[in-house]
Amino acid sequence: MSMRTRLALPVACYVVLLVSALQTLVVPVVADIQADLGVSTSAASWVVTANLLAAAVLTPMLGRLGDLYGRRPVMLGVLAVVLVGSVLAATTSSLPLLLAGRVAQAASFGLFPLAIGMLREELPPRRLTGAMALVSGMLSVGAGFGLVVTGLLMRDGGDYHELFWLAAALTAIGLIGVWQLPRRAGAATGSLDWAGAALLGLGLVLLILPLEEGNGWGWGSARVLGCLAAAVVVLVGFVLLERRITHPLVSPRMLSHRPIVVANTVGLFLGFSMFAVFLAVSALVQTPHGVAGYGFGASVLAASLVYLLPGTASGVISAPLGGRLVSRFGAKATLVIAAVLAGVGFAMLAVLHSTTWEVIVGALVVNTAVTFGYAALPALLVAHVEPAETGIANSVNSIARSVGMSLGTAFVVTMMTRNPISGPVPLPRETQFVTTFVVGAVLAALAAALVAWALPRAREAHLTVREVEADEVLGAAGLEVPAPR
Repeated sequence: MSMRTRLALPVACYVVLLVSALQTLVVPVVADIQADLGVSTSAASWVVTANLLAAAVLTPMLGRLGDLYGRRPVMLGVLAVVLVGSVLAATTSSLPLLLAGRVAQAASFGLFPLAIGMLREELPPRRLTGAMALVSGMLSVGAGFGLVVTGLLMRDGGDYHELFWLAAALTAIGLIGVWQLPRRAGAATGSLDWAGAALLGLGLVLLILPLEEGNGWGWGSARVLGCLAAAVVVLVGFVLLERRITHPLVSPRMLSHRPIVVANTVGLFLGFSMFAVFLAVSALVQTPHGVAGYGFGASVLAASLVYLLPGTASGVISAPLGGRLVSRFGAKATLVIAAVLAGVGFAMLAVLHSTTWEVIVGALVVNTAVTFGYAALPALLVAHVEPAETGIANSVNSIARSVGMSLGTAFVVTMMTRNPISGPVPLPRETQFVTTFVVGAVLAALAAALVAWALPRAREAHLTVREVEADEVLGAAGLEVPAPR
């Protein structure tokens, strides 16, 4: 094995850690960004939302580019774009330019499928499963790393621009590492669905924009209704286009086959849950109790390390446990367990959020549920689609999860900006948080019912825990999962 090949695993671990670190770096500092730029809460939230929407469109495109032109050059291109975006975000105090930087950083989401695809090319089969599990674990490690770094850099009222300078430095290190990887030619032929990607991106923006701005615009205003109507038109046009081209971004069958629709709906819910609990808990604990009558007045450091870190760090344990649940009970049962667990976590947060341990445990339960659900989705798709369709099925599910994250962000922002407590700094009322958590619990119950009763029966593959964990990594990356033996 050459030195360049030996670098494949450590480089893959590093770039995947970077992906999740970039995802969580800004979550605890949305309020700081709002105060620094002098913008509304809904406007500042686009620092998160724009990143997630761009990721929904860019991730499958970048995976396809890796198939066409080789993983190494595409990974280098992605890291170069992320580096430019990080430097732009670090040097600007303009919201539009900051959003442009965050959109550029969204290209990092494509590094996960590219890294897993690169490992499949470079490593022998006997080493591949363990290597993929290690790389997948970096998602939890990176998320925790991002929260820890954010807390430390902001502990004394630091400047959030430092976070983006750090992101630039970490990205530069990634560029050096990927440069050392072996050069491989692309294995696929065909073209990239640029028109489909443009329509999908436009349709999602038109859908999310009025959901975040509805409080300010008025829910019955021409702007809200016009955007929603335009979103329907554009997304219908996207579906019609995908049915007519040879290499679509999303196969039309993935939008109509009932088991896949159920899986994507659950993926949407899991993405929603993940970011709804992230943002709601962060806002709740940073609210000053003396002013609002609830909250803990926590610093960014405490919000990151005390309240959010346990939920992300627990993924190191809950991800393998999710694989064991799938192996023992099957994908359908595991998804029902995940949805019920999410409902319990949200219900607990709705009722119990007056002490630190209650908030930590509630957020931990929801995050554990999300991890279990993510473990089950690839196995569920494998049980209901043809072997040749597993790659595109997982890619569409990846889009659904990203869209769910965007919807979760939009929903929390809408709730936090409705009927605020009057004062020098408008603060959400406690009932707004309670409503947010209650809605999460209701959606969890609906997701459990949907999986239990709407999902058709299928022969569950008898997989070992090791095989389930490998399928989970490939599915999360939107890649083809081998057919069960």
